[in-house]
Order: sequence, then C-alpha cells, then structure tokens
Amino acid sequence: MLLAGCELDVLDPRGPVGEGVKSLITTSVIAMLIVVVPTIILTLVFAWHYRQSNTSAEYLPKWSHSNKIEVVIWGVPSLIILFLAVITYQTCHSLDPYKPLAAEANTKPLHVQVVALDWKWLFIYPEQGIAVVNQMAMPLNTPVDFDITSDSVMNAFFIPRLGSMIYAMAGMQTQLHLMASEPGDFAGESANYSGRGFSDMRFHALAMSNDEFNAWVEKVRSSSEELDGQTYPKLAAPSEANPVEYFAHVEPGMFNTIVAKYNNGMIMDKSTGKMIQVQQSAMSDMNMKE
Repeated sequence: MLLAGCELDVLDPRGPVGEGVKSLITTSVIAMLIVVVPTIILTLVFAWHYRQSNTSAEYLPKWSHSNKIEVVIWGVPSLIILFLAVITYQTCHSLDPYKPLAAEANTKPLHVQVVALDWKWLFIYPEQGIAVVNQMAMPLNTPVDFDITSDSVMNAFFIPRLGSMIYAMAGMQTQLHLMASEPGDFAGESANYSGRGFSDMRFHALAMSNDEFNAWVEKVRSSSEELDGQTYPKLAAPSEANPVEYFAHVEPGMFNTIVAKYNNGMIMDKSTGKMIQVQQSAMSDMNMKE
C-alpha cells in the first residue's frame, strides 16, 4: 500500500537507451541471484537439518575443511563477478552519454540545449529559435542531442523511461543522446538535491509524431514572450513549482552565453576541443542585470 503511488519507470522504458539500461539491470540481478537464492535456501535447509531434535543428522565436531566446498563458494561468485564486469564494461561503452545513437546515421537529430535553474528546467531549441520552461517535445524515432549546463548549483538531468542520467554543472557542458520509440508524456526530473524547491523541479518530456511536433513548435511560436539578455535574469531568479512557459523567440547564442559567464567569456568548441570567446554584448546585458 505504501508503494502504490510509485512507478517502475526505469524498468518500463520507451526508448533504445532505456532498453539497454533495463537489460543491464535485469541481467545483473539474475546473475547475482544465482548466488543469493541458493545461499538463502541452503541456510534454511541446514538450519532445519541440523536442528537439535534431529538425532539422525551426522555430527562431525572435528570437520574443518572441504576442497569441493571451497571450489564452489569461491569459484561460482568469481565467475559471476567476471561475467558482470564484462557486460557492465560493454554496456557502459555502448550507452556512453556522449556517444551519438546509431539512428543518427539515417535520421537528422534534434538539438536541444538544457539549462538547470532554481528550481526549473529551461529547454532551448536553437534550430527552431524557441525556448520552453519545464516542458520539452521530441518527434518519435528521432535522436535527440542534448547539451546540458546549469546556471545555479549542480543538478542531474534524468528522464527515467528514456535512459541515462547526467549531471548539469555551471560553466560546463555535458552531453546526452536519447530517443523515444513510443509516444507519451514522460516524467523528467532532477536527480540531485539542489535546495528548497528541489521536489518540484520536474518537467514533461513529450514524445509525438512529426506533425504533432511541428504543431507544438508553432504553438510555442504563438506565445507573446521572448527570451533575451533583458528577460533572462527574471526567469533565472529562484522560483518553486514553476508552471510551463513558452518563449516564441530566444536570443541566438543564449546557451553559450550562460556557460561563458562562468569561464571569463570562454566556452569549449566541441568540434575542435579548444576554448573560444563568445560575443560580449548578450553576456554583458545578462551580467549587468544580475
């Protein structure tokens, strides 16, 4: 009854990355149960068989060693640990958050920039020129490339039904590649405690058809709000249980500006791996407001 409100999101995935995570968890649990279940059963069997009232049980007070038992109790767990090490290594590399999904070879990915704020999530769609608070949308079977940062304390970006979690940190850019294979409204959250409003720091991840996604983009563009160096500081101010907000236009380079203000105006160019200077105008407006 106490767990009636809980959902097994991680074990009910809706995308290839989530499926890989579920497979690793399931395989690992089954492998470990090979030791755990027999141990529990044998503990109960031995306790019953060698109870005081069972006079037929063999009594060997000088018994101290058995090579056969030693081989079993050390050999089986060692093989299981080796097996777990191999599949964990393989899965960690195949599900590397920075590694593009295989589907990107045939489908153009959707680029989304994510900013963790107090206590809300800002999603910037640079190619569509829009921004949304506490809601994001993605077309089905389309890889989504996330660039993630924080304009506050460290947070953790997580959509349990789609897969991997990764941290959002001020002045840094982390990456994540996910894809939804089924439509739905999936819960997103911060998985790292970040203060008073942490419990309401949630968002909706909407997976929909291409036509529905295009309609969603037009809906956002119909908003009267815009996000630039003048309006951003107000949005970034701490707020709890923040409602969904749409911004019909977002200032180009806003994400880089947020990252750069913690790095003396510099950001890392992902294509070259070198630090580059961002435009000073937008950053100056934001810094003056702050």
